[in-house]
Amino acid sequence: MNSPKRVVVREVPIELCQFIKFAGLTDTGGEAKYLISEGHVTVNSEVETRKRRKLQAGDEVALNGQAIVVALRGDGLGS
Repeated sequence: MNSPKRVVVREVPIELCQFIKFAGLTDTGGEAKYLISEGHVTVNSEVETRKRRKLQAGDEVALNGQAIVVALRGDGLGS
């Protein structure tokens, strides 16, 4: 897996399903919810099946070999 890509959001917490769609890992929110419920998504290296899991800045989400990190605008983590 490559280094995680940082995705800047306006505010945290952000729900896992929203973040996956916002980051472009899925085309739709429904697809994101399905992949989460089926156990295809990890948060901080642990399988996460809660679609509405609240993510904070610095959390790492992975799906299909792609890793993304939640970054809050102005926190120094943004790209």
